[in-house]
Amino acid sequence: MEFSVMVVSIPLALLLLIAVILLVRGGFVRIGPATACALFGFFTASTGIAPLLTDAADAITRMISAL
Repeated sequence: MEFSVMVVSIPLALLLLIAVILLVRGGFVRIGPATACALFGFFTASTGIAPLLTDAADAITRMISAL
């Protein structure tokens, strides 16, 4: 019996958005801290550390997909 594997690619930003929405709706995080974290990420993306963070996220996703 053979199974075909379908690979689904979901952008990391979409997964993080879903996680934030679930945390806010579940009452684990309030909207103020969630907004502060989102703004921090937005402003971090325009700094010199952005390529390093992107490379780290790529390495982690490659490592997970290799499992």
